[in-house]
Amino acid sequence: MMVSHYTRISVLILLFSFKVSAQETQNSDQTAKRIDFANSITANDLSTLLYSIAADSMQGRMTATPGQKKAAEFLQNFYVAQGISGGLPGGGFYQNIPQEYFKSKYVKTNSENVVAIIPGSTWPQEYVVLSAHYDHVGAKGDTIYNGADDDGSGTVALLEMAQAFKQAADQGMGPKRSIVFLHVTGEEIGLYGSRYYTENPIYPLEHTVCNLNTDMIGRIDPNKAGNENYIYLIGSDKLSQELHDLSEQVNQEFVQMELDYTFNDENDPNRFYYRSDHYNFAKYNVPIIFYFNGVHEDYHQPTDTPDKIEYPLMAKRTQLIFHTAWEVANRDQRIYADKLENSESEKSDKR
Repeated sequence: MMVSHYTRISVLILLFSFKVSAQETQNSDQTAKRIDFANSITANDLSTLLYSIAADSMQGRMTATPGQKKAAEFLQNFYVAQGISGGLPGGGFYQNIPQEYFKSKYVKTNSENVVAIIPGSTWPQEYVVLSAHYDHVGAKGDTIYNGADDDGSGTVALLEMAQAFKQAADQGMGPKRSIVFLHVTGEEIGLYGSRYYTENPIYPLEHTVCNLNTDMIGRIDPNKAGNENYIYLIGSDKLSQELHDLSEQVNQEFVQMELDYTFNDENDPNRFYYRSDHYNFAKYNVPIIFYFNGVHEDYHQPTDTPDKIEYPLMAKRTQLIFHTAWEVANRDQRIYADKLENSESEKSDKR
């Protein structure tokens, strides 16, 4: 029996429709699972971790002190328990920084960055670096500066995101690009840990897609009282319009926070863009975003303690960063410093 031309077309249309429908179902399922992974980042888990990293036993985590080294051990043990590999060649977690590198009278011995990695499945030699500093200002006499918000909050946010990405990897949905979890030391005395990393990168900076830096995300700026569903973003559009647009899109789709760019202004007198670890990546033209809740009355005070953290809000902010990292790590085209490229192109045209 002969099949008419129109019947063939109808069959092809039907098969195409089935294929499109199946793809849409698969995408919907993947999005649902992605949301589940993000929702595994909880206020309770963040609280448990922060009460540990900002405990009195850590003695304020001053760079190159026993308290800082105890905190480094805590971070390493967490990653080992999760089955997440160390980021150094051979699987180690500590990037050692010699004492003489620190131009500070307070540093009497070496210190270390703590690095972990979840390798990418498709482009393992492209890297998304999530960073936070785990040092603080230590103790003065018997008074301990716990540094719960600064930057215990960013430190434990990285741990929770690592756990979520590991759950995804264990279920066959690992990131296509490698995710690096970089806990830097020496931030409070001059951004030393991140500077050392970018001068001695474990992973080539030219293959580092972006740096998402988390420094103080657990509190509320007094100027935001009554409008607490926010986070300050700094630097997202300095080098890459692609990264900025992606960040906006991810927030709109998954989190719906107010992304406040007040401190992104070139004329901001606080100059926050230059005051946290993302800046050392930006100096090498790596696109960055700095996530920040603003300062408060307990900033660099012994009263910056875990009981004052807004844990549900901190969880939501961490989920935003997770979704952004997920998008950067899994999109088909890598993020570039397109503003730099456009600037160079304009210069070339003028010649």
